[in-house]
Amino acid sequence: MALQIKRIYDAFQENDGTRLLVDRLWPRGVSKEKAHLDGWVKELAPSHQLRIWFGHRAENFEKFAILYCAELDGDAEAQAAARQVMLQSKENTVTLLYGAKDPQVNHAVILKKYLESKIDMV
Repeated sequence: MALQIKRIYDAFQENDGTRLLVDRLWPRGVSKEKAHLDGWVKELAPSHQLRIWFGHRAENFEKFAILYCAELDGDAEAQAAARQVMLQSKENTVTLLYGAKDPQVNHAVILKKYLESKIDMV
């Protein structure tokens, strides 16, 4: 499985493979051309309420991870989108793009681990 995460503000690289934005909101200051997106998978982003509660605060990260994974598990659209991403990642590299500033405390870190843990189910 070739799955990686990257800030959408980082430069596009050919080895990014399929580039998927996994935020619910479009990142500020990024044009569609500069983003080099292959898709926007809003279904895999945390809900608005959970995102607001989390607030990208490190002290909330552990609980946020539990709540976010529960959201993903309980949402049929998220499960369908996750299956598609996992299938794509079996064929080539998939880069999950996010807009958060912190490369360690963001939902894409959790999403990558979540997808990697489910890959055998696809």
